[in-house]
Amino acid sequence: MNRNLRIVFMGTPDFAVPSLAILIQNKYNVVGVITAPDKPAGRGQQIQTSAVKKYAIENGLTILQPEKLKSPDFIEELKKLHANLFVVVAFRMLPDVVWQMPQFGTFNLHASLLPDYRGAAPINWAVINGEKETGVSTFFLQHDIDTGNIILQDKIDIGTEDNAGIVHDKLMQIGSNLVLNTVRAIENNTAVAHPQTPDDNTNTTKHAPKIFKETCLIDWNKPAIEIHNLIRGLAPFPTAYTYLNGKLLKIFAANVVEDAFFQSTTNLTYTPKTIENAAFLNIITDNNTFLHIQCKDNYLNIKELQIEGKRKMNVSEFLKGYKF
Repeated sequence: MNRNLRIVFMGTPDFAVPSLAILIQNKYNVVGVITAPDKPAGRGQQIQTSAVKKYAIENGLTILQPEKLKSPDFIEELKKLHANLFVVVAFRMLPDVVWQMPQFGTFNLHASLLPDYRGAAPINWAVINGEKETGVSTFFLQHDIDTGNIILQDKIDIGTEDNAGIVHDKLMQIGSNLVLNTVRAIENNTAVAHPQTPDDNTNTTKHAPKIFKETCLIDWNKPAIEIHNLIRGLAPFPTAYTYLNGKLLKIFAANVVEDAFFQSTTNLTYTPKTIENAAFLNIITDNNTFLHIQCKDNYLNIKELQIEGKRKMNVSEFLKGYKF
């Protein structure tokens, strides 16, 4: 049988917009949109609205922006929408009184192949850990975060040079299709949810905790591939960083230098140099087109960077104004 769905959509950032848009485009009855309150941001501290709110305004949707999700006033407003399905994409953790409200449940879109990478930063950690694939999952909410029964999943490959931003955009698109297919399954009463279980029968899962500033600091004593993955996993935001002459140096893109490079430059005078007041020890550079920083086992070729007080630039632009 087909159910007559009345949907409340909950989300805030860009990642959530395609999932809301695909429901509107497919003529689903979205009776309300819940998103974050407006807040000041940027240098001018001007009031900013969420990406989801902007889309909702453009499409004439009812919007609620609660400060507190347990507020009796918000709960009452939510009940008045008479929704029977809640769809959650990139939103806050919901109190039990909210997610238990609709007749057909509340499901969430999570940017990983659950049960791996539960937590706040699944895209970042999948890239940081050098995963070759990741994906999206829809699951019915329960009390413990990201642990509910899985409805549907879809996968993508992670390219060796893909950063978190690229993976984010891929997952944003396949995630919207997964949301649509999940809603259709619930609508037709064909959704089959199953408990989360690790694939390898070890009962261990990989985690995706919140990214802090200390997470982003590069340790040049680690292997080059690990540092490369850290840089990819934190680009374009919040960005991996190191220090040079007491100034913070963000690195947005790099790749591992192959041994063949050094074999081809053995007759050149670009020998490793010890750098004072830097978080790393040795570099190789022609002070013009390339900058290689020594890691535990190899060198990393820096491609895009930003030193404190300057704009982001490629390495050739950087070396025009900074000589080692």
